[in-house]
Amino acid sequence: MNKKIRVIVVDDSALVRSLLAEIINRQRDMECIGTANDPLVAREMIREMNPDVITLDVEMPRMDGIDFLGRLMRLRPMPVVMISTLTERGAEVTMRALELGAVDFVAKPRVGLASGLNELASQIVDKIRVAAVARVHRVAAPPPAPGVGAAGAPAAAAIPPASPSGLLGRLSTEKIIAIGASTGGTEAIREVLVRMPPDSPAIVITQHMPPGFTTSFAARLNSLCQITVKEAVNGERILPGHAYIAPGGTQFHIARSGANYVAVVDDAPPVNRHKPSVEVLFKSVAAVAGRNAYGVMLTGMGADGAVAMREMKDAGSYNYVQDEASCIVFGMPREAIAHGAADEVLPLGQIAPALIARLRGTTDRLHHRI
Repeated sequence: MNKKIRVIVVDDSALVRSLLAEIINRQRDMECIGTANDPLVAREMIREMNPDVITLDVEMPRMDGIDFLGRLMRLRPMPVVMISTLTERGAEVTMRALELGAVDFVAKPRVGLASGLNELASQIVDKIRVAAVARVHRVAAPPPAPGVGAAGAPAAAAIPPASPSGLLGRLSTEKIIAIGASTGGTEAIREVLVRMPPDSPAIVITQHMPPGFTTSFAARLNSLCQITVKEAVNGERILPGHAYIAPGGTQFHIARSGANYVAVVDDAPPVNRHKPSVEVLFKSVAAVAGRNAYGVMLTGMGADGAVAMREMKDAGSYNYVQDEASCIVFGMPREAIAHGAADEVLPLGQIAPALIARLRGTTDRLHHRI
C-alpha cells in the first residue's frame, strides 16, 4: 500500500481547520496529521512531524501567512497550498504567495463557508495531490511586489525601458505568441514576459485560474514588464507590445477581423475540465495564425492544450516546451512532447531568449513584405 500524503492545516479559523481536516481524512491517499491556529504553532509542528504538504491561510493574526511562507521557503522549502479569500486584497496577497513559492491556492468562499468548502473538496484534495509531487525549490526573497492602487492601477514599472539594441525591429503584425500554463505557471509566465521587449509580437495567455484572481495577476505583470499586460476583453483588437490574459472563469480564443486578430472572451463550457482552457486558445491560434504563431507550453498538471499545440505545429507554428527539471509540475509539457508538439524543449530561463533570437532571425519582417 502506498504511503499516505501527510498534511498539516494552518488556519486561524477553527471551523476551517475542522472542515479541511475532515475533507483530507475522507481521502484514502492522504491524512491530516495536525492542525495549527497560527504560524508560530505550525512552525513547531512542521519541525516535529515533517509533513508532505501544508495548507496555509493567507491572512492570519500574529504572523500572517505571507511572512511565514517567505521564511519557510527560504529555510525549509516544502509544498504549500494557500487558502485564499476571494477579495481584491486576497487576490493580491495570493499573487505574492505564488511569487514566494506556494505551489497553488484555493479560494475559500466569503459566505456559506461550510457548504462552500465542501463544494470545493475535490479541488482542494486535487491540489494537495499535485503539491505532494511538485518540485519545490529554495527561493531567495524577491523584492516586495509593486503596489497596486485602490483602483487596480499598477505602480510604476520596475524595469527600465529597453535600449534600442534590445528591440526586435519591425516584425509583421501577424506574428503572435500563445502561452499555456497551469500549476506553477504564474511565476513561469512572469519569467518569460519580463524578458520580452516593448515591440514584442502580441502575446495571448491562458493560465488556469479562478475568477477574481486574473485581474491582480495581470496588474502585477504589467508593473514588472516592458510590454503592456492586461486581461483580455471580448472584441478588442490584439496589438503588438501587449499580452492578453484569459480572465478566470471564461473561455478565451482569438479570431480574425480583416487583417487584425481580435479577442473572443465568452462563457463557453469547460474544456478538459478547465475554464479557461489552453486547448481552446491554442486551437484558435492554429486556425487563424498558422505559421505566424509561436507556441509556449509551461509547467502544469494534466494534459490541457497538448492536442491543440500539435495542431498549431501542424499548421506551421514553432513551439517551445518547458523542460522537466525547471517545471513545478511536468504534466502539460510532458503531454505536449508526447503528442509531438514540441520543436524545442528548454529550461524556463532559456525560453524567452530562444524566442527572441528566433523572432530577430525571422525572414518575413515588415520591410520584406510586398
